[in-house]
Amino acid sequence: MWRYRHTCMIRGDEGRTVRAVLDRICDKWTLLIVATLDRERLRFGDLQRQIPGISQRMLTLTLRKLERDGLVSRTAYAEVPPRVEYALTETGRSLIPPALALADWALEHIADIEASRAAYGERKK
Repeated sequence: MWRYRHTCMIRGDEGRTVRAVLDRICDKWTLLIVATLDRERLRFGDLQRQIPGISQRMLTLTLRKLERDGLVSRTAYAEVPPRVEYALTETGRSLIPPALALADWALEHIADIEASRAAYGERKK
């Protein structure tokens, strides 16, 4: 607990900065977008096709936030029709190892989590 408390207090803002960054990288779509862009630069439509379930609006909003935060770069080409590609920045690439560690943890513990959810559901009936 002390380590976490110290981490949140480093900037003297009662953890707001850490929470804001974690909120960005741990939302529903960010890690899927980052993982998809790890392989290659992609156009918007290609990115959307590779992430099942994401709407055009949500992809647009998330990409804008990731670009604002410096995790994704957006390159527009002056062509007809216009072409825009998205790629990870170095900061975005640095997110891959911890994201993979989190995904590995989830796969390792999914059976326990599902069993706990089922048991909880039975207790609440």
